[in-house]
Amino acid sequence: MTSPTNTDVAAIPRIKHHEAMQITAVENGKFAAALRALRTSDWGKPTACQLWDVHAVAAHIVGSAAGQASPREFVRQVRKGKPLVAEVGGQYWWDGMNEVHVRERATSSPEELIAEWDAIVPKALKSRTTLPRLIAKLPLLNLPAPVGRQPVGYLFDVGFTRDVWMHRVDIARAAGTELDVDAEHDGRLIADIVAEWAGTHGLPFNLTLTGPAGGSYRAGDGGEAIEIDAIEFCSILSGRGEATGLLNHPLPL
Repeated sequence: MTSPTNTDVAAIPRIKHHEAMQITAVENGKFAAALRALRTSDWGKPTACQLWDVHAVAAHIVGSAAGQASPREFVRQVRKGKPLVAEVGGQYWWDGMNEVHVRERATSSPEELIAEWDAIVPKALKSRTTLPRLIAKLPLLNLPAPVGRQPVGYLFDVGFTRDVWMHRVDIARAAGTELDVDAEHDGRLIADIVAEWAGTHGLPFNLTLTGPAGGSYRAGDGGEAIEIDAIEFCSILSGRGEATGLLNHPLPL
């Protein structure tokens, strides 16, 4: 008999717009706290993101928020980033855009990055919250496999927030600072990731995620049994670790 705590992935409610904005507000605060927890020596430490140290990761997240806050700024970043895609060895337009975030803030001090984050995130959250639903439904995003074609809302509702969350993990791991993880916030994000990941490969499994944000999940009957730390699970899916078995099915985060 299956334990009642072993959740069928089909029963996981996916994160929709209203809840997504509540989660984003919490994550923005956690990211600000993570930046403030850094010591001066931490900002130059390498992260799991190739070519990016902690300062560069923070610069990317701050620059991304600036683009979310203003459609004009978003378009400017895309256009300026296109010539940089090949230069940085990227594959997609957002690789160049992310490089713009980093280069334009390369000389910003930690204090300046934190101040910019504090100033821009309320505007970014408002812009994402008020994005017209007709625009959000437009299937304009052509994302890497296995995600594929998605509506604009995929990025503006949860995609950007997942990015902040995953990079908060990167920063904490690089700096050796405490990662603020809880079941209500982080566990909800991870459950949504599990549900999407399960849908991309469609194979049966029994998944036990350990840690404060963990849980037990299943799909179908039998299948591979996996037990792994919840944060490490997401890291591996995003390409930040060595994958085996079903974990070889990625999910860009």
